[in-house]
Amino acid sequence: MKITPQISEAELEVMKIIWKHPNINTNEVIEKVTKTSKWSPKTIQTMLLRLIKKGALNHYKEGRVFVYTPNVDKSDYLEIESRSFLERFYNGTLNSMVLNFLEKDRMSEDEINELYQILEKRMNRKKE
Repeated sequence: MKITPQISEAELEVMKIIWKHPNINTNEVIEKVTKTSKWSPKTIQTMLLRLIKKGALNHYKEGRVFVYTPNVDKSDYLEIESRSFLERFYNGTLNSMVLNFLEKDRMSEDEINELYQILEKRMNRKKE
């Protein structure tokens, strides 16, 4: 089993940019991250180095800049984090989380309809 590195909330913002734009250079990462945050270029470079040390990113030099590629698949990371969240807050059960959101009116009618359609599709698939 491949080990997924621990990524902080701040580092996750950088990873989101790199997942969206694989093979992106340092200047492009800084440009995109500073559009949504007030972090300095030095801070962003520090996060890039930390992500490399953790094994979340690969990098290579192209001309005068470094280019970054994700070493962690986004869907694998989301699955592990989702399971961890469910374990910590809902004893690992998805239905407890959904019921909590429904009882607290945290889901819109569109979201409820979408969930209903997904469940209906799954049920029909299991009957086949």
